Amino acid sequence: MWREHLGRLDQLTGVSGGAPRRDPITMERILRFGVVGCGRIAGNHLRALASDHVPAELVAVADVKEDRAREKAEQYRVPYYLDYHEMLERHPDIDVIDILTPTGYHARHVLDLARYGKHFIVEKPMALQVSDCDRMIAACRRHGSRLFVVKQNRYNRAVVAARRALDDQRFGKIVMGTVRVRWKRDQAYYANDSWRGTWALDGGVMAQQASHHLDLLQWFMGPVERLQCQIATRLLKIEVEDTAAALFRFKSGALGVFEATTATRPTDLEASLSILGEHGSVILGGNAVNRIEHWQFDSELPEDAQIRAAASQEVPNVYGHGHADYLAAVVRSILGKQSGMVEGAEGRKNVVILTALYESAARGGLPVRPGVRARKARIGRRPPRRTTSAMGKRGTA
Repeated sequence: MWREHLGRLDQLTGVSGGAPRRDPITMERILRFGVVGCGRIAGNHLRALASDHVPAELVAVADVKEDRAREKAEQYRVPYYLDYHEMLERHPDIDVIDILTPTGYHARHVLDLARYGKHFIVEKPMALQVSDCDRMIAACRRHGSRLFVVKQNRYNRAVVAARRALDDQRFGKIVMGTVRVRWKRDQAYYANDSWRGTWALDGGVMAQQASHHLDLLQWFMGPVERLQCQIATRLLKIEVEDTAAALFRFKSGALGVFEATTATRPTDLEASLSILGEHGSVILGGNAVNRIEHWQFDSELPEDAQIRAAASQEVPNVYGHGHADYLAAVVRSILGKQSGMVEGAEGRKNVVILTALYESAARGGLPVRPGVRARKARIGRRPPRRTTSAMGKRGTA
């Protein structure tokens, strides 16, 4: 029975960023994609778009680094552009723009391209400041576009099964949720692109590597009442944190524990989520929240044995397999004019929490509430005058 809801991922609880005023895509069986940004994460998106699983056609790619754009274009046999305006003007049939540029550029790229009336997919986190999220949501609503934020771990089989148990109230009163992200990123990773490890464009382990896992924590545990956070830079020579620890109190009264680091050595160790409740406990582990490590409830159901046996997945890397399911769900959502699991307002929640975490850390670990004004936190501040990835030549700089 648990398998049935794997085919109904779009029915899981999600909050829409606002229904568009118009949707010109009504009778198409597939959607046409243009990808902006051909860096590290682009491979996952492009492989998914080229698969039979996603009803989509890749039309073109763009990046200001010609070698990256050319490589992806040759691999997928599409044209490439150094100016995303030229890409949109030469391919007006593009339906969806997939923004895969550095986080600090997400807002300006969406705002610059919103006038074309296309739908958007934006990699996590949606932006580095809440005000930018609000501007992105408003611009897309104004131009009749929909804005989706990538949270592919919500589509992992193990995560879907656990969320179904939560929706069915099998946990009872939730006691605690815990996230651990223990990955390796070496100095070469940050040296590969100048924007990595900077406050202005990237943020540290909380904003980047652990952003998905913070999303899962709030998705399972509900609204945050207050939190407190400490950060440190232990092994890497970067502006931002490579290690973080935080405590949460949720509005339900449950507690949360969060730890994340890119200073795990010598290799990736885990990305896990634990949910402890009155009537049962679940631990999801592996390097990408991809395995059922513990699944037990007071009342055993016939499907529990199937979940323990079959809901785990082997993954090639920390990104997992969720991008194909995520992109397929976005296409179905647009074509079916249905709400997506993670549209603008839902993606904004993650940035609200990140802002509070960084503000608490900047205040020496003092407790703060989500929505706190960022007085000391440096995340997303002092953006450079010129962009370095997939910026249109005629775009705002």
